Amino acid sequence: MRRRPGIGGLQNAAAARDQYRLLGENVAKLRTDLMKEQLATFRSQLEDFARKHKNDIRKNPAFRSQFHEMCAKVGVDPLASNKGFWAELLGIGDFYYELGVQIVDICLATRPHNGGLISLEELCKLLGQRRKGTREAISQDDCLRAISKLKVLGNGFEVISLGKKKLVRSVPTELNKDHNEILELAQGQGFVTVDEVQRRLSWTSGRATDALETLLEEGLAMIDNGHKDGRSRYWFPCVSSVSSYTASDV
Repeated sequence: MRRRPGIGGLQNAAAARDQYRLLGENVAKLRTDLMKEQLATFRSQLEDFARKHKNDIRKNPAFRSQFHEMCAKVGVDPLASNKGFWAELLGIGDFYYELGVQIVDICLATRPHNGGLISLEELCKLLGQRRKGTREAISQDDCLRAISKLKVLGNGFEVISLGKKKLVRSVPTELNKDHNEILELAQGQGFVTVDEVQRRLSWTSGRATDALETLLEEGLAMIDNGHKDGRSRYWFPCVSSVSSYTASDV
């Protein structure tokens, strides 16, 4: 017959549990303090690195992108404010805020043509033309970072992925799955027909027509009825490979 532990045994067991708990808490605190110390060291080294290579960070888009990746790994956001250490050292906050203003200008200028949906590649090209003569070259990564700061403006200004292509939306229009599939399909030749959408996506005529007419109404598509076969072409400037804009237009 097993004997039940006495009061003394229960007290000893409780004391042991408390000791293990305290030991665990101390170990966790030591680990946390060590991580904080390491992060502080990393951040200090990052600041030294930024001072040493500030010209490369300002002028070289690839170097700038790698620098942002380094910052993210230690929880530093140089774009969190256009004031403070990073702004004073690199002027990097001002660079992206200026880029954001130019992106807004280009999106507004091209909206009558593309309905508020422009390819990231086209946007970067127009930005490059506008900024010709400035010291800093820009990359698609720079554009994406600047656009991420435009979200404070509310609806609109977001990046949409269509396969390997990225589009920048500057209007609050919500695109559903059907709209995205049509835009992806149109990347091949810049336009689609109702028959092509039916055949390639296995949709009914009504579904294809409804989605295309919605895109037309939102200004994201243009219709071309002047063909001998009688089939309307729905053109999408945002995915067309032919650019009709120059820096003077925007």
